[in-house]
Amino acid sequence: MRIIPLIFLFLAGCTAVAAPSPTPILPPATAVTPAASPTPLVPDTGWEVERPGLERRVIQFFDADGRQIEHLYILRFDPALYKFQVGYRPGEPLSLQEWQAETGALAVINGGFFTEDFTATGLVVVDGQASGASYGDFAGMFAVTAVGPEVRWLGARPYDPNEPLQYALQSFPMLVKPGGAAGYTEAGGEPARRTVIGQDGDGRILFILAPRGRFTLGQLSQTLAASDLNLDTALNLDGGTSTGLILTDPPTSIPAYALLPTVMLVYKR
Repeated sequence: MRIIPLIFLFLAGCTAVAAPSPTPILPPATAVTPAASPTPLVPDTGWEVERPGLERRVIQFFDADGRQIEHLYILRFDPALYKFQVGYRPGEPLSLQEWQAETGALAVINGGFFTEDFTATGLVVVDGQASGASYGDFAGMFAVTAVGPEVRWLGARPYDPNEPLQYALQSFPMLVKPGGAAGYTEAGGEPARRTVIGQDGDGRILFILAPRGRFTLGQLSQTLAASDLNLDTALNLDGGTSTGLILTDPPTSIPAYALLPTVMLVYKR
């Protein structure tokens, strides 16, 4: 199993180090060797085919001294070959590993925000049944219909209780708004581990994780909008201890440190 290395900044006594520059940072064209590692790290792996319709990419970020400070771990799915669902267990959360074992999903990532009693704070739709209240135009929604999956901004297309959704999950804020513009421009904020779901100009769905806790929302929004990922939209999901991913084939794990009432599930068609 491929285990993605992490620096967990939420343990007692640990102090988070400075975040990357708020200016969008793209990896240099040549490999940089961090002082702590004798093996050069590839700044950008480019898109690697993991299996038909599923590609993987890892983009590294370095500080001025050449030390690795963060990376984006990205999976890109072709909806023609993969189907998407939402899992929801209000009040009965599971670990990411338990979610995968229970559902048999090829891939699982954490979902949106939830309360202390493990109830989603936004709308969730599972098997066509909606629960919770829809967010306003500050938020977005991952939705699955008979046509396929989409990541949309509620400010442009609000939720309609009559629309035929099979699965849906809401979260906030939009990091990339329709057309590829940066969606979150507020300065400041705390850096944290991040999970993002996006859709590119070709309709493919991207899972994007920044697991080392170095991006603020504004920094990540700018970085994604300025990247070559061809993102049309991107939605921030719950981060911090919730951020996590399991891919079963090929085996990969980014551990989540919290029990999760909502997840996104991917299956091969």
